[in-house]
Amino acid sequence: MKRRHFLTSMAVLLFSTALKVKAKIFSGGMPWIIHSVRPPKPVVAGEWTFFTPEEVSLVETLADRIIPADELSIGGKEAGCAVFLDRQLSGDYGKAVTTYRLGPVIQDGLPQAGPQYKDTPAERYKLGLTALNNIAKSRNGGKTFVQLTGEQQDDLLRRVESGEIPLEGVNGQLFFNMLVQNMREGFFSDPLYGGNKDMASWKMLGFPGARYDFRDVIDRRGEDLHIEPVSMLSQYEKS
Repeated sequence: MKRRHFLTSMAVLLFSTALKVKAKIFSGGMPWIIHSVRPPKPVVAGEWTFFTPEEVSLVETLADRIIPADELSIGGKEAGCAVFLDRQLSGDYGKAVTTYRLGPVIQDGLPQAGPQYKDTPAERYKLGLTALNNIAKSRNGGKTFVQLTGEQQDDLLRRVESGEIPLEGVNGQLFFNMLVQNMREGFFSDPLYGGNKDMASWKMLGFPGARYDFRDVIDRRGEDLHIEPVSMLSQYEKS
């Protein structure tokens, strides 16, 4: 069989299969059952699974510097960002199970390629937190980062972010960016994962959360519906 004929026949086969699947969906209803798949098990605050007590104090302090409490919402510490991050780093994310790390690793590759690492996020956090504390001590008479004033903490973080102050053993700018990204994830993720306490960030934004649908209000455009957000935790509360 010629290559062109082979490719044409494969396209026809895939197209006809797709049509059959669509026909089955429309003739037999939706191809899934509501709540047939359980969400991940909820994170329960308690024993820390990754951070040491000293690291917990540092990460909680960092959470409040990156996401400070204000008139709109609670801060990163109260929201549970440290708990979220602790569980993520002790799980698949921390082990980088979905990331290719065998190399070749190009330290200064193209910007669109993103950061490239040999180490895992868990390893990077251990190095980054230690280096940040060491810098704080060396520049402030032995005081740890937690012992500094809020203004001193912000100033140090700004200098690490800009690259003015390097961190030993880890790229300080990339570590800071990762830290900010992870704090955002903890603040805005479903409370099921340990952060976003009482759906505070969702209420601040007016985000409805994990609702099934909006058929009962779909025609009420332009109205403030005062919709209370729904977390995946509700599935466990009902069972």
